[in-house]
Amino acid sequence: MVEALRVGTIGAGYFARFHHEAWHRLGHTRMTAICDTDRLKATEAAAPSGAKVYVDAAEMLDSAKLDIVDIATPPATHLPLVEAAVKHSPAMIVCQKPLAPSLAEAEQLVACAEAAGVPLVVHENFRFQPWYKEAKRIIGLGRLGDLYGITFRLRPGDGQGPEAYLERQPYFQKMDRFLVHETAIHFIDTFRYLMGEVAAVSADLRRINPAIAGEDAGIIQFRFADDTRGLFDGNRLADHIADNPRLTMGEMWLEGAAGVLRLDGDGALWFKRHHGPEIEHEFRWTPRGFAGDSVAALQRHVIDHLRNDKPLVNTGREYLRNIEIEQAVYRSNAEGRWVEV
Repeated sequence: MVEALRVGTIGAGYFARFHHEAWHRLGHTRMTAICDTDRLKATEAAAPSGAKVYVDAAEMLDSAKLDIVDIATPPATHLPLVEAAVKHSPAMIVCQKPLAPSLAEAEQLVACAEAAGVPLVVHENFRFQPWYKEAKRIIGLGRLGDLYGITFRLRPGDGQGPEAYLERQPYFQKMDRFLVHETAIHFIDTFRYLMGEVAAVSADLRRINPAIAGEDAGIIQFRFADDTRGLFDGNRLADHIADNPRLTMGEMWLEGAAGVLRLDGDGALWFKRHHGPEIEHEFRWTPRGFAGDSVAALQRHVIDHLRNDKPLVNTGREYLRNIEIEQAVYRSNAEGRWVEV
C-alpha cells in the first residue's frame, strides 16, 4: 500500500476550513498538522482529523515532516511562510490567492520556490468549479461556434454597511485594493481558462461602502488575443437571484455564433441555440464543500500530480500572468485608458 501524503495547513480561518475538510476526506492524504496563531481555532479545525496543533509555523515545519504544505493565511504572510517552508523540501507547496500584496513580492515568492526546487501551486479554485469545467467542455465541443465574448456580473450581496465582511474575513475591510485584488482575480483566471490569453484591459473602479479601504465595485473590459471580448461587472453590495448568493457569486454569459451558454446563481447552465429557446443543460455536480466541491477538486489535482505525474495547472510561475493583468487593471483605472498586457 502506498503511504498517505502528509499534509500540514497553516491557517485556521474562515476559508481554511474548506481546505481542512477536503484534505481530511480525500484519499491518499493524511491531515498531520494544523497551525494558527489562535490555538482555539487550530484545535477546533484539527478535531475531525486528529491533526497535531501548532501555534508557530516554524515549529510545525521543523517537526511535522510534511509532504504538502498548504498555506491558507492572509496575503501579506505568504512570502515569509514560503521562505520558511522551502527549507524543509516538501513535495509541494499550495498557497492561497491572492498570492502576495504586489507583483514584485509574488515574483520573489515564486523565485524562492523555484530556486529551492519545490513545486508551488496557487490555490485558485474557481476554474475547478464544476460549471466552469463543463463550460470549457462545451466550448471544446464547438456547441457555441466561434466565440464572441464572455460576461460575468458579480453580485454576492455581502458588502453593505459597517459590518461588511467582519464575520468571515475581517481583513477585507482594510485592503487598499479589494474588488480586483481579492475577488476579480478569480475571474481573470477563469476568463483566461475559458477564452484564452488577455491582450488588453480597460477599467473603471469605485468604492461604494465607506467602511472599507478599497474599491468594492467596478467594470473591467477585456480584449483577448483572438480579438474576442470580455466584461466583468462587479458590485459586492448588490445581490442576484440565488438560494445562496455566494455559490457562484453572480451570473455568466458565454456568447458565440451558434448559441449562448448562461450560468445562473444556483450553479445551473442554460443553453440557447441561435434563434432557439433556452433550455437547461443537464450536468451533475456535488453540493458539498465550497462552490461545487472545487477546493477538493483542486486538491485532488495536486494529489494526481504527486501520485500519477499528471501535469499541473496554476503553478506559481503560470499564475504571475494573472497578477500582471490585475496590475494592468489598476493602471487602467488610474490613467483612464486601455492598457496592453
